[in-house]
Amino acid sequence: MTPMKFGTDGWRAIIAEDYTTENVARVSYATAKWVKEKFKNPSIVIGHDCRFAGALFVETAIKVFVNSGIKVFTTNKGFVSTPMISLATRELKASLGVVITASHNPPSYNGYKLKGHFGGPLSPQEVDEIEKMIPDSNPVNLKSVSIQKAENDGLIEYHDFENMYCEKVKSVFDLELIRKADIGLAYDAMYGAGQNVLKKLMPEITFLHCDYNPSFMGQAPEPIDKNLQEFSKLIQSNEKLKCGLATDGDADRIGLYNSRGEFVDSHHIILLTIHYLVKYKGLRGKVVTGFSSTPRIKKLCAHYKLEHIEVPIGFKYIAGLMADDENDVLLGGEESGGIALKTHIPERDGIWMGLTIWEFMAKTGKSLEQLIDEVYAIVGPFAFERSDMHIEENKKQQIIEECKKGSYSLFGKYRVQSTETMDGFKYFLMKTAG
Repeated sequence: MTPMKFGTDGWRAIIAEDYTTENVARVSYATAKWVKEKFKNPSIVIGHDCRFAGALFVETAIKVFVNSGIKVFTTNKGFVSTPMISLATRELKASLGVVITASHNPPSYNGYKLKGHFGGPLSPQEVDEIEKMIPDSNPVNLKSVSIQKAENDGLIEYHDFENMYCEKVKSVFDLELIRKADIGLAYDAMYGAGQNVLKKLMPEITFLHCDYNPSFMGQAPEPIDKNLQEFSKLIQSNEKLKCGLATDGDADRIGLYNSRGEFVDSHHIILLTIHYLVKYKGLRGKVVTGFSSTPRIKKLCAHYKLEHIEVPIGFKYIAGLMADDENDVLLGGEESGGIALKTHIPERDGIWMGLTIWEFMAKTGKSLEQLIDEVYAIVGPFAFERSDMHIEENKKQQIIEECKKGSYSLFGKYRVQSTETMDGFKYFLMKTAG
């Protein structure tokens, strides 16, 4: 038996090792059992991203679902993004959404994301309920289940999720304004599932890595600066390009570049978006951000008299608040590049966020750098750098214990001013004299 554990955003494993059809069937069996217990007439939306054997794993899950008598909405148009599945789940009034994706993880991985009927990540409590239902072995004879028979019985219905998403974009954004502004835009899909959308919506912009390549050229499709150097150099080498958008493997995370080819991190994107929605569009609402986000967000919210809520790391905590309309959440965002808006679904969406920034530039006639300066005038300038460390588990646990004891008061030249412990340990530092 392979233990299966859902992390901050789904179950992930290496393809052909732990990520097999048998294990996908096991988690799908638990998903089917849960949805039948929770909904009178259960239905599931399902799709896959660009990763290896995505169609095979979707077919496996569908066989398990229809074997339990569950109505399935899927697509025969190929790969889709996570936001497309989340949107379709809400638009089709399905009970649940399933995405076969490992998001930004290396190409050797695949995964299994669960989406609530409201169009965002399923709550941690509900994910735990499904996880506990996973059987030790697959109880469904997959070979005995006929997809054709399920289609004939009306248990499988095909939709064009990508077209559904594009129509939603067209109904919200002024694409003609963005086109006429002639800003000089570029898009790097990182070989991910967002690669076709902007080709349909804005075919005149510059594209990079918008081809089908399930190996992602051997690189994890995570839109952070170190993974996007080719994109950065493209912008630097072309003076006509003023802003570059990048999205991850399933297109729910955003990366951004200014006209100098400099990376604009998610902290700045969150601040820019709040500034645009409140000052320029007159929108209001709460702002919810993850524990690892910059304190400047709290400062901007205070400036605009918006309630700011901080939650543990993991977009599922943000989505839980956004899903309840009574909370009236304007924006939810996290350090890793996942941001959602009240004008859309309670789901991270890299393309939606990129279009929001491009529309901001088009409406104001200002460059990305100028808009950032507007934000700096309110919260002050700042910089961000993320350093990922890979250390042995025993060393990690030792460090955590020292953190719990309050053993750290000095890091090199920096003295600890205060510590926050909502989710892990966040140290606020001040440079020592001399």
